Amino acid sequence: MTENQSKKKVIIIGAGPAGLTAAFELLRQEPESYNVTVLEESAAIGGISRTVQYNGNRMDIGGHRFFSKDQRVMDWWKERMPIQGSPSKDDILTHTVKPLDPKGPDPEKEDIVMLFRNRVSRIYYLKKFFDYPISLKAQTFINMGLKNTLISGSSYLVSVFHKLPETSLENFYRNRFGKKLYSMFFENYTEKVWGRHPSEISADWGAQRVKGLSVTKIIIDMFSKILPAPLKKNRPVETSLIEQFWYPKFGPGQLWELTADQITQMGGIIRKNCQVTGIKLVNNQVQAVTVIENGEQKEIEGDIFLSSMPLKDLVMGMGSAVPDEIARIAKGLPYRDFITVGLILSDLKLKNQTKIVTPYNRIPDCWIYIQESNVKMGRMQIFNNWSPYMVEDFEHTIGVGLEYFCTEGDSMWTMPDDEFIQFAIRELVSMDIIDKDSVKEAHVEHVKKAYPAYFDTYDQIDILINWLNQIDNLYCIGRNGQHRYNNSDHSMATAFEAVKNIRGNIRSRENIWNVNTEKVYHETT
Repeated sequence: MTENQSKKKVIIIGAGPAGLTAAFELLRQEPESYNVTVLEESAAIGGISRTVQYNGNRMDIGGHRFFSKDQRVMDWWKERMPIQGSPSKDDILTHTVKPLDPKGPDPEKEDIVMLFRNRVSRIYYLKKFFDYPISLKAQTFINMGLKNTLISGSSYLVSVFHKLPETSLENFYRNRFGKKLYSMFFENYTEKVWGRHPSEISADWGAQRVKGLSVTKIIIDMFSKILPAPLKKNRPVETSLIEQFWYPKFGPGQLWELTADQITQMGGIIRKNCQVTGIKLVNNQVQAVTVIENGEQKEIEGDIFLSSMPLKDLVMGMGSAVPDEIARIAKGLPYRDFITVGLILSDLKLKNQTKIVTPYNRIPDCWIYIQESNVKMGRMQIFNNWSPYMVEDFEHTIGVGLEYFCTEGDSMWTMPDDEFIQFAIRELVSMDIIDKDSVKEAHVEHVKKAYPAYFDTYDQIDILINWLNQIDNLYCIGRNGQHRYNNSDHSMATAFEAVKNIRGNIRSRENIWNVNTEKVYHETT
């Protein structure tokens, strides 16, 4: 028997953070034991963490801050891309001092570098800026007006003494913010994102994304910022209040493209344009997957399979091997799809009225949550502020990403790109964010199943998980692989756990599914 024949053949579905992390770790930790092949449906690397390039400019799909409570993840990122040792272009212009690694690379001269960034995110509502998360400072009350402020305060007090049963996302938010703040800052935006009213969505989504955040925690965080330095250092910070993060020089896709190259160098195989359409299941084992690769149907056999493809597609691809009840649950799992319109602008009408010093006095936001009820837009990214190297002409242009949440096949999803660009531009003009003639370039990206949703048959997902766990050689990892709204660090953690189980021949999958289920949010400063 040759060395190649003695190795176990590992098939990994999906070249996003989970799939690539699993491939890298198997090859790094035990290269003599595994032949690793990654199957990627698209022509790109990174899944929804990819960076799209067009005409010298770059676009981040969805916005990805790099920070985690999991030290394994932080160390892993830093091993791939060291932290900057010299100021970046924008910090040079503004004389801003950031924590630097004395041994780190200079981002003005080297490309494989992680930048240290300040988070600035705000809400745009009533054509005014509000802090995100909502703060309790004077400007907030001025923007809200006296009437809304009084109603918000009284409804919050009611929520303190009268808790609703947390049977829905609506009640989850109302218990933490009161009815008025919920209606102003959560209700409409949540419906934009999910296409469902919060009363129809499981409270589990809030538990995954907001967790401990509330008006009380906002007040605590606000006062803790004025503590003496020794006390401030170790103050706890809620997820949505985190103020700093790392970011690759050329966006998140740069990290995953680099990882893919390293996987190939270690002997792994990455097959792009290779869509998995079927899973051959025999006697509680996956024997092979059916793929369409460059238009040709093939069958790929393996010994171990890791899947980060949508849970719905995975189970439905098993055909008649799936019991009717399991198939019904899988078929009913919902998703939201995503469209980003990238624009290169000569200017924004929005002016920097903050105390933050910025290059050319532009607004400092990484992204802006659009809460205006008369537009479909959900968020707006400003790529210059994620990294000054995302935009080719940093001095004269501003790169923005306009984010829309939709469902595959609906009127937004099927709208021709040129029409959608004009639609998005009209929305920006209507909100007084740009003048129409400031648009220099445009690009559109569609992303299927970007957000696993927490309604319909989601409340029965444990039945589906228990059935999947009986398949001896299958490991479900990542956001879509677990139908859980994981960030990239959570997805990576599922890969770490799966690799640990494979190498240790651990039968249980409990540790893999338990990632990102704790009540204290996974990420922190």
